[in-house]
Amino acid sequence: MPSKGMRNVFFKSSSPSPSRTAMIPPASPSRTFSESLMDENIEIAESLITKWDPNNVSSFANVTSLFHADPHEAKQYLNSVRDLQAAMQHLVIENSSSEKIVAAQNLMQLAMKRLEKEFYQILSVNRANLDPESVSVRSSRSSAARSSTSDFEESDESEEDEFRFGTELDDSLPDVERVSMIAMADLKAIADCMISSGYGRECVKIYKIIRKSIVDESLYHLGVERQISLSHLQKMDWEMVELKIKTWLNAVKVAVKTVFYGERILCDHVFSASDSIRESCFSEISKEAALILFGFPETVAKCKKTPEKMFRTLDLYEAISDLLPEIQSIFSYESTSTVRSQAINSLIKLGDAVRTMLMDFETAIQKDPAKATVPGGGVHPLTRYVMNYISLLADYSGALADIVADWPLNLQTPLPESYFGSPSELDDSPVSVRFAWLVLVLLCKLDGKAELYKDVALSYLFLANNLQYVVAKVRSSSLKLFLGDDWVNKHELKVKQYASNYERMGWSKVISSLPEDPTAEISLDRARDCYKKFGAAFEEAYKKQSSWVVPDPKLRDEIKVSVERKLSAAYGNFYEKNRGGSGTFVKFAPDDLGNYLSDLFYGNGSTGSVSSHLRGRRGH
Repeated sequence: MPSKGMRNVFFKSSSPSPSRTAMIPPASPSRTFSESLMDENIEIAESLITKWDPNNVSSFANVTSLFHADPHEAKQYLNSVRDLQAAMQHLVIENSSSEKIVAAQNLMQLAMKRLEKEFYQILSVNRANLDPESVSVRSSRSSAARSSTSDFEESDESEEDEFRFGTELDDSLPDVERVSMIAMADLKAIADCMISSGYGRECVKIYKIIRKSIVDESLYHLGVERQISLSHLQKMDWEMVELKIKTWLNAVKVAVKTVFYGERILCDHVFSASDSIRESCFSEISKEAALILFGFPETVAKCKKTPEKMFRTLDLYEAISDLLPEIQSIFSYESTSTVRSQAINSLIKLGDAVRTMLMDFETAIQKDPAKATVPGGGVHPLTRYVMNYISLLADYSGALADIVADWPLNLQTPLPESYFGSPSELDDSPVSVRFAWLVLVLLCKLDGKAELYKDVALSYLFLANNLQYVVAKVRSSSLKLFLGDDWVNKHELKVKQYASNYERMGWSKVISSLPEDPTAEISLDRARDCYKKFGAAFEEAYKKQSSWVVPDPKLRDEIKVSVERKLSAAYGNFYEKNRGGSGTFVKFAPDDLGNYLSDLFYGNGSTGSVSSHLRGRRGH
């Protein structure tokens, strides 16, 4: 089987061009064998090039695409151009003053005009088929199309339908992908030919114009706006800025994974013959759009920092951080280093903004100006706000871990070991310590707010309620992963201690109204006096505490059961021992105590006396 080079040398044109005699000087009667071969190459090239001369208005070639009309002839056309190039090089070496060089050069210019037109047509007609999404999907299915006229192997005509410039087409591929592969193969073949012939600049110019418009259009449809200035962004309401951030978050993943990725694949494939050309093409096509895209987060980061902006800032940080490896891979060229720098700079600025907001958040907790007490000793709004905020922060632990890794918490004294638990289970990572510190700042602030209550029992109930809320939030959120089970267990015990202190301070007067030994023998007068004191003390405690609240159902039941157990143990024994002869002095039977305690901690605020309620119940 003859080699592909010899195949071109001995290929005979079936119909010589009418203009051949006008372009090719007559052959000398004494030619060498090498000269004869070169003449043959030039003649073959002339027959095809003049046939598809774009300036020939009388020819169908002016309105027909060579690559669309006859792919096999398109392959011959490219081979003839390469052979023409080889002949020209030979002529320059053998006889630089030969008239044939001028004729060959004219032929080459005609060929380049044809290929330039074909290149433009393929790019324009296949605008939809060569969109970044189609290209990126195609790349994920298979390796880039292997198209080069130098890769052609001799094959039977029956096999020709399965190949397109060296690219095997799988019949199972969707039509869009098949068309995309064919277009990419044709573009690469033309680019290879024009670049090797010294006409790369012409096809590069066309490629840049068309593909840049596609990239810009793709980002426009994704909602990516042109550069927004800091002053313009700062004048917007936060709701409007947040809407723009959401749009950007939805766009950036598609832009990186589809638009820029697909464009890089296409550019690298079409201009694989030249490293410098494919770099300059991709840079000019994508650089401007990429800088606008990755510059937006930096602009947001420079806006005024407030706590409510924290989570959108972290969303931006996570998005760039997750995509950074792909950004660095896609924009790996030296000429696109500014794109990589912009993405990294946005990360840095966003991290700085998050650190600033964390410091402001901590300061806001410490300086909370609210001096009024929460009615009934319930959960303070600051507690709800801070714990909801921190629990949401815990969902961004990955981003926060990066942001605070080199930002140590400057404390005059380290967090107490007992605050976490046993040293072996202490997670002392920077992000865990930061969460623990913020919770501790809140708890210290709550201690100060508890002192605002004039009733000591109510202050302890306030602490129990708020710490219970804190613990519940930690237990039900990602915070538990950072603070640990020991932290939760220790603070649950502290809740019980606060509740116990409340019981002691809130009901001590009621219990102390009874004898130390409720089963001891006492006089009738003493018994009546005890009943009287107990009834008054219980009524006073009940009336005062009827407006107190315990929002957590579990804690509420535990406190009521514990109080009832203590009162029943003392009063029940006393009642059984001294019930006879007391008459109207006995306001309560032991069972009544539980009934009244069951009404507490809902914040209903009783307005009547216990005895009046009791009479109403008995009458009912």
